[in-house]
This record gives sequence, structure tokens and C-alpha cells, in this order.
Amino acid sequence: MKFLDQAKIYVRSGDGGDGVVAFRREKYIEFGGPDGGNGGRGGDVVFRAVANLNTLIDFRYTQHFRARKGGNGAGSDRTGAAAQTVLIDVPVGTQIFDEDRETMLADLDVVGKEILLCRGGDGGFGNASYKTSTNRAPRRADKGWPGEERWIWLRLKLIADVGLVGMPNAGKSTLLSVVSRAKPKIADYPFTTLHPQLGVVRLSMTEEFVIADIPGLIEGASEGAGLGDRFLGHVERCAVLIHLIDGTTDSVTKTWRMIRGELEAYDPLLAAKPEIVVLNKIDALTPTQISARKRALAKASGAPVFAISAVAGEGLPELLRAVQDRVTENRAETAAARAALQHDA
Repeated sequence: MKFLDQAKIYVRSGDGGDGVVAFRREKYIEFGGPDGGNGGRGGDVVFRAVANLNTLIDFRYTQHFRARKGGNGAGSDRTGAAAQTVLIDVPVGTQIFDEDRETMLADLDVVGKEILLCRGGDGGFGNASYKTSTNRAPRRADKGWPGEERWIWLRLKLIADVGLVGMPNAGKSTLLSVVSRAKPKIADYPFTTLHPQLGVVRLSMTEEFVIADIPGLIEGASEGAGLGDRFLGHVERCAVLIHLIDGTTDSVTKTWRMIRGELEAYDPLLAAKPEIVVLNKIDALTPTQISARKRALAKASGAPVFAISAVAGEGLPELLRAVQDRVTENRAETAAARAALQHDA
């Protein structure tokens, strides 16, 4: 399945049904009076987050969504039928923006979360609604109210606990394939990964986390170089970032600073997320080189550095335990914050 994380679509709710002018006509009832019914309500347009989708590719082929008009009223005080709601399923993590691409209308970040985006028009009144003591035979009926319409942008931000960032060919896809059942494309050339990949890492029956691998960043990505920084949105929701650095590069500290600069240019809040610095490909280094490069990275980042070989599996248990501990801590803090909000409410 192709990956698509942005789409522009048109949505329109249904118009309300029309009210009608009608009078009761029965044998032996000379003056039956008005009995025109009201129109039915137009259909709504509702978006819902579901768990079994992970791309917006369906919206490349279907870009217009229209709800039906409500049924017209009828004699004998019969109200028109309400039109069905148009329910649009999107992946969890989908954000809905107005046509300007800046005004956020909804953030569907939880399974089952729904948003009524366009409300259907109300039905018009039939003439029975205008009957008064002084006007016993009204001939007035209203048209249904129009529905709402708008162009919107959908943007998908994957829901993951951990985000993998780094230069192209740093070994991110290899790491993802080794620690999870994900099967990303792996090759010895830059930009092998062209779209985000998700994998589930299970340390035990009760401990697991979701990790996201995004295409590699190069210098100037925030200005559009390479694949640019458009995929960084997929790690904005992550609790922690794994910054993977190729240990065979000439200057590991320069590489670390470059990626940090691109994160900062994209969004300072993303750059402020907890970071785990990882030196990869140590199977191609001598013990002296590993030690020197770990010290240099630790000095530059101010944090401990994990040394691993994703291919050989060296150092992975220690790294995954540290990541799981960070994720568990973040989940506990998030749960406590939600409980406090509910208590205040």
C-alpha cells in the first residue's frame, strides 16, 4: 500500500428538506385545516479515527464527500426523513486543517474520536407550523436550510512512542527491522527509506512500545534539501527521540550538531524532546575508536551515549531497556496529568 500523509478534500453536508403546504381533505370534514409537514434534517459530515488505517491514500482517489438532502415534508403532518450521516474514517493521528493549512479544526489522536465537521441543514417548516387563531389556513412553507461546505486539508502524524532520526544510511531501517517485525527497505545508498515506517518493539509480555523510522535528514532539510523535513511531523508526538549516528563518519559530533540544527529549525518543541544518542556500526570500529567517539558525543550532547551494532545485535538489549524505561515514565506522567485534569473538571 502506498503511503500518503497529506490530502486536500471537499466536504458538504446536506440541505434540509422543504416544508410543504397541504390541507386536510377528508369526507365529511369540510374545513380540515393545514397539515403540511416539516422537512427532514440534512446529513452531517463526521470524521472518525480508526485503528486499522495508516495512510491517507484513499483520499487521492475520492476527494469529494457530500451528504444527502433531508426528505421533504408531506401532508397529514408527515415530517420528511432525516438524511444519513456521512462518516469518514481516517487513521489515528490525523489532523484536520482549514483551507489555509494553518487553522487546525480537529486532532483525531485517539481511536474512536469523532468530530462533526459540517452540520446538516435544518428542515423547513410546513404550513401546519404557521397555523394560528387568526390565520387558520396559512399558505406559507419554508425551504430547508442549506448545509455547510468547505475545502479542508488532512495531515497524518503517526502515533508512536519513539522516533528514529538521523542522517541517510545511519542504519535506522536496519535497527527497526532487527528490534521489531517491520520490514523496511534496506540498501547501501542514501534515502532508501522514502516514507515513514512503524514497528512494535516487545521486551516482555507487558512491555512494548511503537517506534517510527522516518527518511534521513541532511543539512538544509528545513529549507527543502533532500526529502526536506516534511516527515518530521511524524515524530512530533513521540515521547523520546533516538538520534542514530553512523560511527564510521569522519566527525560524529558534526553529524550530531547538524541533525540537532535541523530539528531546531523545524520546531524548537521537537528539539526539546528527550533524546537518546546512539553510536551505530561499532562492528566496523576498533575499541579505541569506539571509546573516543563515545566521549566526543557525550561531551557535545551532555548525555550518555549508547554504542551498538544494529547488524550484529551488539548493545541492543541495553538500548531497548533504556528506551522502554523512558517510555514507561512518560506514560505514567501522561496518565497522571489526565487524571488531574479530570479531577479538576
